[in-house]
Amino acid sequence: MRANQDPALLQAFAAELKARRAASSVSQEGLAFASGVTRTFVAKLELGQTSPSLTTLFRLAEGLEIGPDEMIQSTMKRYKKELRAQAKAG
Repeated sequence: MRANQDPALLQAFAAELKARRAASSVSQEGLAFASGVTRTFVAKLELGQTSPSLTTLFRLAEGLEIGPDEMIQSTMKRYKKELRAQAKAG
């Protein structure tokens, strides 16, 4: 993970990607194939170990048969929820 990346945002994206993939009954391998990336890369995304490029984000959304805007909006909802939880705990 690069030093300038927000861990809470990475985790929000990871959780959203995994939830969307599970809801679509698509394997990591299937999503990887549909998105033009490796299964290992999908796994790293789902673990919050890396972040996708803009192009990859669009390809992942296409592989999940959703719009990239939907993926971004739902990730932002998770991210804001996490920030609120951290603020309450902190």
